[in-house]
Amino acid sequence: MATKVVLAKLSPTMEEGLIVKWSKNEGDTIKVGDVLAEVETDKANMEMEALVAGVLRRIFVKAGQKAPVAGLIAVIAGKDEDISAFEAQAAKERAGAGAPAAPAAAPTPAAAAPAPAPAAAKAAAPTPTAAPAVPAPRPAAPPATVAAAVPAGGRVKASPLAKKVAALKHVPLGEIAGSGPGGRIVKRDVEAFVPAAAPSRAAVSTAPTARPVPSVQVIPGVSQNVPLSSMRKTIARRLSESMFTSPHFYVTVDVDMDRAVDLRTQLKEAGEKISVNDLIVRACALALRAVPQVNASWAPAADGSAEAIVLNGDVHVGIAVALPDGLITPVVQFADQKPLAAIAAEVRELADRAKSKKLKPEEYTGATFTISNLGMMDVHEFTAIINPPGSAILSVGSVRKEAVVGANDQIKVGQRMKITLGSDHRVIDGSVSATFLSEVKRLLQSPVLLLV
Repeated sequence: MATKVVLAKLSPTMEEGLIVKWSKNEGDTIKVGDVLAEVETDKANMEMEALVAGVLRRIFVKAGQKAPVAGLIAVIAGKDEDISAFEAQAAKERAGAGAPAAPAAAPTPAAAAPAPAPAAAKAAAPTPTAAPAVPAPRPAAPPATVAAAVPAGGRVKASPLAKKVAALKHVPLGEIAGSGPGGRIVKRDVEAFVPAAAPSRAAVSTAPTARPVPSVQVIPGVSQNVPLSSMRKTIARRLSESMFTSPHFYVTVDVDMDRAVDLRTQLKEAGEKISVNDLIVRACALALRAVPQVNASWAPAADGSAEAIVLNGDVHVGIAVALPDGLITPVVQFADQKPLAAIAAEVRELADRAKSKKLKPEEYTGATFTISNLGMMDVHEFTAIINPPGSAILSVGSVRKEAVVGANDQIKVGQRMKITLGSDHRVIDGSVSATFLSEVKRLLQSPVLLLV
C-alpha cells in the first residue's frame, strides 16, 4: 500500500526542516528503520528513518530544499502501484507554500544560460531580460567568473551544504566560481577552492580572525539579503517572546578569581583539563540546590486553568554554544550530582557535537538554568536574554587582572570576573537573585568546595 513520507518533527521547536541529503534514491527498496534522509532542524542535523517498507517511488523535496513539519516529501509504495494522487498532493503543497518550490525552478533558467559569464554580462546591459540568471556585475564587483554565482539581488547563489562547508573552512563564497546550475556554488567548488589563487581582496574578508560567526561573505559594493535559517528563525521567535513577555532584571557581582585560577593551574599540572567555565557550571549547580527558587520556571498549571511557578526537582544546566548561523544550548543533566571532572568531560563532548550539529533533542532541551560565557572573547560584562522555559541566565565575563585593595589598604594585582544574573521578575525577586549570586561567588572564591 502506498504510504506518504512526511517531514517528522525532529525537535520540540521545529517548524520546518532542510533536506541536507537523501540517503536513498528513487527506486531503492526500503526496509523499516532505514535512514531515508538527513534533515537540518532548527537545532541540529537529524536522521529521518522509514516507518514502512516498500520502494521509494518518488522524492518530492530535493536535497537543499525546505519543507514544513508534516509536509509531504516522498512516497513509498509498491513497484507498480499508482501514486498519481500523491504527486498531485505534493504539487499542491509546493504551490501553496511558495518558498519550497523555488529551488526546484532554478535549473530552468540555468539551462538557458550556459554561456561564459563575460558574454552574459555584456548582453545584460542593453537587454536586462535576456539573461536573468547572470546579471552584469557592478564596477566594484568580483571578476566575471565570480559574478556567475551572484544574482541580481546581490545574494551569493550556493547550496546549503556549500555554505556550511565554506563557513567551517572560512572560505569566502564571493571568490568562488560555481559549477552548478546557473553558476550555483556546490560543495565540490568550495573543497576545490585554492585561497592562494583568490584576489588580494580575500585578505580583507578573512582579517577578523576572532571566531567568524556569519555563514555568508560580503561582496564590496553589493548588498545581500541573507535568508533566515531554521535555527535563526527559532532563535528570533523564542528570544523575542522571552524578552517581551518576561520582565527581565539584572544583578551583577565581582568575583575574586585568584584561588580559582590557582586551582585550575594545579589541576592542569596534575593532568586534569578543567576550564573556568567548568568551575562556573559546578558552582551554579551547587548554588541552584542551595537556592532552589532560581531553579524554577513560569508555566501554566497542570489543568491549564491558571499560571504557576514550577520549582524544578532536578538541576539541568544549559551552556550556550555559538554556531555559524546561531547558537544552541547543550544541557548537562543532573549537574549538581556530577563531580567537576565529569562535568568538564561532558561539556567538551557536548560542545564538540553541538558544533557539528549532532546533538539529540534530549541533549539540548530541558535546561532549568542557563550559562552564557563570552569571557573567552574578552568581554568584561554583558546581559543575556533568558532562555525559556527557564527563569534565569548567568552572563559570564572575562577573568582579568586589575588593581585591587588588599589587606591594610595595600594596592595589589588581583584576578577578577564579573557575573550577571538575568532573572524573570515574575518568578524571582531581587533578594533571591542576590542570594544566589552570593552563593556562586562564595563557591568560586573557595574553589576547594567544588571538588567535594
